[in-house]
Amino acid sequence: MLRFLPAPILFFISGLLLAINTGFWSLLIFIGGLFKLILPINLVQIPLSKLMDKLMWCWVCCNGGILKLTSNIEWDIQGLENLNKESWYLVICNHVSGFDIAAQTYALRNDIPMLKFFLKKELLYVPLMGLGCWALNMPFMNRTSPAKLKKNPALRGKDFETTKRSCEKFKNLPTSIMNYCEGSRFTPEKQKRQNSPYKHLLRPKAGGAAFALSAMGDQFSHVLNMTLVYPDAPNDVLKTAMSGRLKKVIIRIEALPVPKVDHVQYVSDSEYRVEFQRWLNDIWQQKDQQIKQLLNTQK
Repeated sequence: MLRFLPAPILFFISGLLLAINTGFWSLLIFIGGLFKLILPINLVQIPLSKLMDKLMWCWVCCNGGILKLTSNIEWDIQGLENLNKESWYLVICNHVSGFDIAAQTYALRNDIPMLKFFLKKELLYVPLMGLGCWALNMPFMNRTSPAKLKKNPALRGKDFETTKRSCEKFKNLPTSIMNYCEGSRFTPEKQKRQNSPYKHLLRPKAGGAAFALSAMGDQFSHVLNMTLVYPDAPNDVLKTAMSGRLKKVIIRIEALPVPKVDHVQYVSDSEYRVEFQRWLNDIWQQKDQQIKQLLNTQK
């Protein structure tokens, strides 16, 4: 609707509207978080958690409305068939830009439970944001660095215990957990520094997915292998989108069987870890080829 305006003006309008939208729904979620904090009983917690997810859904829909106001994005999405909002999913996806969360939550908002993202424990103490994310049942992780693990191997099990405790709240509430296996947004510089064997991806890290599967594997109905491509915005996707110049978002979703992961074996058996990493590497190899094909079809 406002596409005729110059890009800098659209960027300003988008930023302002997104800030207002985020502030409004965040305030409501924060208030709900206060109620969850002072009424820690399941009889109240579960309905409140459902309400918080509904508020997040409203935030996502309003984000989509802002995009429609300032952009004319073509959404090319395949793989939503047979997904269910009453199921549990582990979603693994490539990480392209700061726009990814907005694109993914909007694309999946009506087909699976609202996405939950693993967050650093430090974010829990950020005013407003920390309580809001807690109210949305985002898992907070206290990651132990490889250096500390090497120095004290006994700490290796603590990350899993943290993951398990974080996932306990999902047993009675259908949930989708997002895992960016690459651990960071893709850039050519990072790809070169990693000596990544993939042209469009960084090397995937298996630890996060393995921990989630070992903690909740019996509940997940599928692993959703999600591939995200922005064919006309190879660089700064977020800025392109906010400037009203993003033309197309391509999303492909493949429902995979849930692999069994035994935490004790994963921690103690290096061959077991290598086998799981090989499973993930195979998915990433296919994903890299898929991205290449999708980009070629846009030329």
